[in-house]
Amino acid sequence: MILENKNAIVYGAGGSMGGAVALALAGAGARVFLTGRNLSSVQKTADEILGSGGSVEVAQVDAFDEKAINNHMDSVVQSAGKVDISFNAVGVDVLQNIPLIDIPMDDFIRPITLAMQTRFLTAKAAARVMMKQGSGIILSLTATPGGIGYPFTGGFAPACCAIESFSRNLASELGIYGIRVVNIRSGGSPDSRVFKEAIAGNPAGMEPILRKMEEDTMLKKLPLMADIANAAVFLSSDMSARITGVTLDVTCGTTAGLNYRVLPLS
Repeated sequence: MILENKNAIVYGAGGSMGGAVALALAGAGARVFLTGRNLSSVQKTADEILGSGGSVEVAQVDAFDEKAINNHMDSVVQSAGKVDISFNAVGVDVLQNIPLIDIPMDDFIRPITLAMQTRFLTAKAAARVMMKQGSGIILSLTATPGGIGYPFTGGFAPACCAIESFSRNLASELGIYGIRVVNIRSGGSPDSRVFKEAIAGNPAGMEPILRKMEEDTMLKKLPLMADIANAAVFLSSDMSARITGVTLDVTCGTTAGLNYRVLPLS
Protein backbone atom coordinates (compact mmCIF):
# COMPACT_ATOMS: atom_id res chain seq x y z
CA MET A 1 0.00 0.00 0.00
CA ILE A 2 1.54 3.26 -1.17
CA LEU A 3 0.59 5.28 1.93
CA GLU A 4 1.60 2.74 4.54
CA ASN A 5 3.02 4.39 7.70
CA LYS A 6 1.60 7.75 6.63
CA ASN A 7 -0.61 9.84 8.93
CA ALA A 8 -3.29 12.03 7.34
CA ILE A 9 -5.59 14.68 8.79
CA VAL A 10 -8.78 15.35 6.84
CA TYR A 11 -10.80 18.45 7.64
CA GLY A 12 -14.44 18.32 6.60
CA ALA A 13 -14.43 14.53 6.59
CA GLY A 14 -18.19 14.42 7.08
CA GLY A 15 -18.81 15.88 3.63
CA SER A 16 -19.11 13.67 0.59
CA MET A 17 -15.80 14.73 -0.97
CA GLY A 18 -13.90 14.82 2.30
CA GLY A 19 -15.27 11.38 3.11
CA ALA A 20 -14.32 9.99 -0.29
CA VAL A 21 -10.74 11.23 0.05
CA ALA A 22 -10.52 9.92 3.62
CA LEU A 23 -11.66 6.47 2.47
CA ALA A 24 -9.14 6.47 -0.37
CA LEU A 25 -6.25 7.54 1.87
CA ALA A 26 -7.13 4.85 4.40
CA GLY A 27 -7.51 2.28 1.63
CA ALA A 28 -3.99 3.12 0.48
CA GLY A 29 -2.67 2.37 3.96
CA ALA A 30 -2.69 5.74 5.72
CA ARG A 31 -3.77 6.20 9.30
CA VAL A 32 -6.44 8.86 9.03
CA PHE A 33 -7.54 11.44 11.58
CA LEU A 34 -10.98 12.68 10.65
CA THR A 35 -12.37 16.00 11.82
CA GLY A 36 -15.55 17.97 11.41
CA ARG A 37 -18.11 20.08 13.22
CA ASN A 38 -20.75 17.36 13.01
CA LEU A 39 -19.42 14.18 14.59
CA SER A 40 -22.31 12.02 13.41
CA SER A 41 -21.47 12.51 9.72
CA VAL A 42 -17.74 12.14 10.38
CA GLN A 43 -18.38 8.93 12.31
CA LYS A 44 -20.19 7.47 9.30
CA THR A 45 -17.02 7.89 7.27
CA ALA A 46 -14.99 6.41 10.12
CA ASP A 47 -17.28 3.39 10.31
CA GLU A 48 -16.76 2.72 6.60
CA ILE A 49 -13.02 2.88 7.06
CA LEU A 50 -13.13 0.58 10.07
CA GLY A 51 -15.36 -1.81 8.16
CA SER A 52 -12.74 -2.11 5.44
CA GLY A 53 -9.95 -2.71 7.94
CA GLY A 54 -8.49 0.79 7.97
CA SER A 55 -7.01 2.78 10.84
CA VAL A 56 -9.00 5.84 11.82
CA GLU A 57 -9.58 8.29 14.66
CA VAL A 58 -12.30 10.93 14.93
CA ALA A 59 -12.35 14.34 16.61
CA GLN A 60 -14.77 17.25 16.65
CA VAL A 61 -12.81 20.23 15.34
CA ASP A 62 -14.04 23.60 14.15
CA ALA A 63 -11.76 24.19 11.15
CA PHE A 64 -12.37 27.95 11.42
CA ASP A 65 -11.03 28.07 14.99
CA GLU A 66 -7.24 28.42 15.22
CA LYS A 67 -7.02 27.20 18.81
CA ALA A 68 -9.12 24.12 18.09
CA ILE A 69 -7.02 23.30 15.01
CA ASN A 70 -3.74 23.69 16.88
CA ASN A 71 -4.92 21.65 19.86
CA HIS A 72 -5.98 18.83 17.57
CA MET A 73 -2.71 19.00 15.65
CA ASP A 74 -0.79 18.70 18.92
CA SER A 75 -2.85 15.67 19.94
CA VAL A 76 -2.22 13.95 16.60
CA VAL A 77 1.53 14.54 16.84
CA GLN A 78 1.52 13.25 20.40
CA SER A 79 -0.41 10.15 19.34
CA ALA A 80 1.12 9.39 15.95
CA GLY A 81 4.50 11.10 16.14
CA LYS A 82 4.17 12.95 12.84
CA VAL A 83 1.73 14.35 10.28
CA ASP A 84 2.41 13.47 6.65
CA ILE A 85 -0.76 14.67 4.92
CA SER A 86 -3.17 17.54 5.54
CA PHE A 87 -6.27 17.82 3.36
CA ASN A 88 -8.92 20.51 3.77
CA ALA A 89 -12.32 19.75 2.22
CA VAL A 90 -14.34 22.17 4.35
CA GLY A 91 -17.20 23.71 2.42
CA VAL A 92 -18.80 27.14 2.79
CA ASP A 93 -22.21 28.42 1.73
CA VAL A 94 -22.21 30.46 -1.48
CA LEU A 95 -24.90 32.57 -3.11
CA GLN A 96 -24.86 31.64 -6.80
CA ASN A 97 -27.00 31.65 -9.95
CA ILE A 98 -27.56 35.41 -9.95
CA PRO A 99 -25.51 38.13 -11.70
CA LEU A 100 -22.51 39.50 -9.84
CA ILE A 101 -23.90 43.04 -10.08
CA ASP A 102 -27.00 41.91 -8.14
CA ILE A 103 -25.18 40.21 -5.25
CA PRO A 104 -24.94 42.15 -1.96
CA MET A 105 -21.33 42.80 -0.97
CA ASP A 106 -21.50 40.69 2.21
CA ASP A 107 -22.80 37.68 0.28
CA PHE A 108 -20.01 38.07 -2.26
CA ILE A 109 -17.18 38.50 0.25
CA ARG A 110 -18.26 35.92 2.83
CA PRO A 111 -17.33 32.71 0.95
CA ILE A 112 -13.96 34.17 -0.05
CA THR A 113 -13.13 35.12 3.51
CA LEU A 114 -14.32 31.85 5.05
CA ALA A 115 -12.73 29.62 2.41
CA MET A 116 -9.38 31.33 2.93
CA GLN A 117 -9.70 31.42 6.71
CA THR A 118 -10.01 27.68 7.17
CA ARG A 119 -7.37 26.80 4.58
CA PHE A 120 -4.90 29.32 5.95
CA LEU A 121 -5.34 28.10 9.52
CA THR A 122 -5.12 24.37 8.76
CA ALA A 123 -2.19 24.78 6.38
CA LYS A 124 -0.37 26.95 8.91
CA ALA A 125 -0.82 24.34 11.64
CA ALA A 126 0.36 21.53 9.37
CA ALA A 127 3.34 23.49 8.06
CA ARG A 128 4.69 24.19 11.53
CA VAL A 129 4.78 20.46 12.27
CA MET A 130 6.04 19.44 8.84
CA MET A 131 8.87 21.99 8.89
CA LYS A 132 10.30 20.22 11.94
CA GLN A 133 9.91 16.84 10.23
CA GLY A 134 11.41 18.00 6.95
CA SER A 135 8.54 16.46 4.96
CA GLY A 136 4.81 16.53 4.32
CA ILE A 137 2.09 17.30 1.78
CA ILE A 138 -0.63 19.94 2.14
CA LEU A 139 -3.59 19.46 -0.19
CA SER A 140 -6.56 21.66 -1.01
CA LEU A 141 -9.52 21.46 -3.37
CA THR A 142 -11.11 23.92 -5.77
CA ALA A 143 -13.40 23.66 -8.78
CA THR A 144 -13.71 24.70 -12.43
CA PRO A 145 -14.17 28.47 -11.79
CA GLY A 146 -10.63 28.54 -10.43
CA GLY A 147 -9.30 28.13 -13.96
CA ILE A 148 -11.83 29.68 -16.32
CA GLY A 149 -14.40 32.44 -16.47
CA TYR A 150 -17.63 30.95 -15.16
CA PRO A 151 -20.72 33.17 -14.95
CA PHE A 152 -23.18 33.29 -12.06
CA THR A 153 -20.84 31.63 -9.53
CA GLY A 154 -20.85 34.58 -7.13
CA GLY A 155 -18.01 34.61 -4.63
CA PHE A 156 -17.20 30.96 -5.32
CA ALA A 157 -15.01 31.66 -8.36
CA PRO A 158 -12.73 34.22 -6.66
CA ALA A 159 -12.57 31.95 -3.61
CA CYS A 160 -11.25 29.16 -5.83
CA CYS A 161 -8.71 31.50 -7.40
CA ALA A 162 -7.58 32.69 -3.97
CA ILE A 163 -7.09 29.13 -2.73
CA GLU A 164 -5.06 28.21 -5.81
CA SER A 165 -2.87 31.30 -5.46
CA PHE A 166 -2.36 30.63 -1.75
CA SER A 167 -1.37 27.03 -2.52
CA ARG A 168 1.27 28.17 -5.03
CA ASN A 169 2.72 30.80 -2.75
CA LEU A 170 2.80 28.47 0.25
CA ALA A 171 4.61 25.87 -1.84
CA SER A 172 7.23 28.43 -2.80
CA GLU A 173 7.95 29.14 0.86
CA LEU A 174 7.81 25.59 2.21
CA GLY A 175 9.67 23.67 -0.49
CA ILE A 176 13.00 24.32 1.20
CA TYR A 177 11.71 22.29 4.17
CA GLY A 178 10.77 19.31 2.03
CA ILE A 179 7.07 20.15 2.14
CA ARG A 180 4.94 19.92 -0.98
CA VAL A 181 1.76 21.96 -1.45
CA VAL A 182 -0.67 21.02 -4.23
CA ASN A 183 -4.24 21.97 -5.07
CA ILE A 184 -6.71 19.71 -6.87
CA ARG A 185 -9.24 21.33 -9.20
CA SER A 186 -12.42 19.33 -9.69
CA GLY A 187 -14.99 19.74 -12.42
CA GLY A 188 -17.95 19.01 -10.15
CA SER A 189 -18.78 15.39 -9.36
CA PRO A 190 -22.34 14.29 -10.14
CA ASP A 191 -22.12 11.60 -7.44
CA SER A 192 -21.29 14.14 -4.71
CA ARG A 193 -23.88 15.05 -2.09
CA VAL A 194 -24.59 18.54 -3.43
CA PHE A 195 -25.31 17.21 -6.94
CA LYS A 196 -27.34 14.25 -5.66
CA GLU A 197 -29.52 16.55 -3.57
CA ALA A 198 -30.02 18.91 -6.51
CA ILE A 199 -30.92 16.02 -8.81
CA ALA A 200 -33.34 14.57 -6.27
CA GLY A 201 -35.00 17.96 -5.78
CA ASN A 202 -35.23 18.88 -9.46
CA PRO A 203 -34.41 15.94 -11.74
CA ALA A 204 -35.91 17.52 -14.86
CA GLY A 205 -34.06 20.79 -14.34
CA MET A 206 -30.72 19.21 -13.46
CA GLU A 207 -30.61 16.85 -16.45
CA PRO A 208 -29.83 19.56 -19.07
CA ILE A 209 -27.41 21.28 -16.65
CA LEU A 210 -25.37 18.11 -16.22
CA ARG A 211 -25.50 17.42 -19.96
CA LYS A 212 -24.18 20.93 -20.68
CA MET A 213 -21.39 20.50 -18.12
CA GLU A 214 -20.38 17.25 -19.79
CA GLU A 215 -20.47 18.84 -23.24
CA ASP A 216 -18.08 21.55 -22.05
CA THR A 217 -15.42 18.97 -21.20
CA MET A 218 -12.87 17.44 -23.57
CA LEU A 219 -13.71 13.92 -22.41
CA LYS A 220 -17.48 14.53 -22.54
CA LYS A 221 -17.91 13.34 -18.97
CA LEU A 222 -17.55 14.70 -15.46
CA PRO A 223 -15.06 13.51 -12.84
CA LEU A 224 -16.48 11.33 -10.10
CA MET A 225 -15.53 11.62 -6.45
CA ALA A 226 -13.30 8.55 -6.88
CA ASP A 227 -11.30 10.43 -9.51
CA ILE A 228 -10.60 13.25 -7.06
CA ALA A 229 -9.83 10.80 -4.27
CA ASN A 230 -7.41 8.86 -6.48
CA ALA A 231 -5.64 12.12 -7.34
CA ALA A 232 -5.29 12.87 -3.63
CA VAL A 233 -3.76 9.45 -3.00
CA PHE A 234 -1.31 9.89 -5.85
CA LEU A 235 -0.28 13.36 -4.68
CA SER A 236 0.17 12.07 -1.12
CA SER A 237 2.46 9.29 -2.25
CA ASP A 238 6.15 9.17 -3.13
CA MET A 239 5.14 8.72 -6.77
CA SER A 240 4.52 12.47 -6.88
CA ALA A 241 7.61 13.40 -4.87
CA ARG A 242 8.64 16.08 -7.39
CA ILE A 243 5.23 17.70 -7.78
CA THR A 244 4.55 20.91 -5.86
CA GLY A 245 3.29 24.44 -6.34
CA VAL A 246 0.69 23.53 -8.96
CA THR A 247 -3.00 22.86 -9.33
CA LEU A 248 -3.73 19.39 -10.65
CA ASP A 249 -6.65 19.76 -13.04
CA VAL A 250 -9.20 16.94 -12.77
CA THR A 251 -11.98 18.67 -14.71
CA CYS A 252 -11.87 16.32 -17.70
CA GLY A 253 -10.36 19.18 -19.65
CA THR A 254 -12.91 21.92 -19.03
CA THR A 255 -10.46 24.57 -17.86
CA ALA A 256 -8.12 23.92 -20.79
CA GLY A 257 -10.85 24.84 -23.30
CA LEU A 258 -14.60 24.62 -23.76
CA ASN A 259 -15.40 21.81 -26.19
CA TYR A 260 -19.16 21.93 -26.47
CA ARG A 261 -18.91 22.54 -30.24
CA VAL A 262 -16.89 19.34 -30.85
CA LEU A 263 -19.17 16.49 -31.83
CA PRO A 264 -18.28 12.82 -32.40
CA LEU A 265 -18.29 11.42 -35.93
CA SER A 266 -21.67 10.04 -36.88
